[in-house]
Amino acid sequence: MNRDSVNWQGYLPAVTTPFEQNGDLDLAAFRQLLAWLAEEGMHGLIIAGTTGEWFSLENSEFKCLFMTAGEVLKGEMPLIAGCNAFTAKDVITKAVIAEQSGFDGILVTPPPYIRPSESEVIAFYEDVNKDTPLPICIYNWPPGTNIDLDTETLVTIAALQNVVAIKNSTADSKHFQDVMHRLNREIRIFGVPMDASGAELILNGEADGTMGAGAVLGHIQPDFFNALWKGDKQSALASAKLDQRIMSDWFLPDYTARFGSAQAIFKAALNLQGQPGGFPRRPILPLDEKGIDSVRETLVATGQL
Repeated sequence: MNRDSVNWQGYLPAVTTPFEQNGDLDLAAFRQLLAWLAEEGMHGLIIAGTTGEWFSLENSEFKCLFMTAGEVLKGEMPLIAGCNAFTAKDVITKAVIAEQSGFDGILVTPPPYIRPSESEVIAFYEDVNKDTPLPICIYNWPPGTNIDLDTETLVTIAALQNVVAIKNSTADSKHFQDVMHRLNREIRIFGVPMDASGAELILNGEADGTMGAGAVLGHIQPDFFNALWKGDKQSALASAKLDQRIMSDWFLPDYTARFGSAQAIFKAALNLQGQPGGFPRRPILPLDEKGIDSVRETLVATGQL
């Protein structure tokens, strides 16, 4: 496999997982959210990623989410399953469920919390690669794993048979550029900022898109890429301006939240717009009134409210 084995490009948001106030999974709200995302023109979806609170889901709930997403959207857009876990065995368990549900790929970070060494990270991805039924997107996520995978490590992992993409969520722009220039002809590169520099990367064919930000601006975020593919840079930058507003208002330069948790921010933004964000699940707490007011202020400024 390589970058040409998949058709992933553009805006593929990592979407929220709606929970009821008591913490139960709200599948009815999830179906509504999937339908809205499809109507808004997403280029694909990541289910049960970091934004989807994978860390609080039981295996039975992964299965419910994957099966529901497959029932609603299989064949309509690329579906990528967040299959993060502490062991390769658990990653594969989730990947098999995703494959049975009609998904197109899996997104996998290095094991979080334990800070594996370089050789351990490589061995982990080798084990996943050996048994995965689906193409792999590497997920370099320093805030969640406490390691920023260096370029040579990523080059080694990218050479594995089933690796087709990387979501490189590093805050180090030079590192992002280094990885992009080394790998963009072999695998698909995601993590492009929605700004003038990101527009140039897309126009020059040096990167493929963005995964993240919860799709809380609806069609505005995929329209950044739609406009660029049509050669309309001016319209793309108008969309970019709105995306950059939510990123600067709600997040720090390393992509961690300025207040509350990212999942709670995205859910509040959806709820304020009448979409089924639902509640976060503990340990993530809903935003307090000050946080909700901050989210509302940004949505008013971007024309969403």
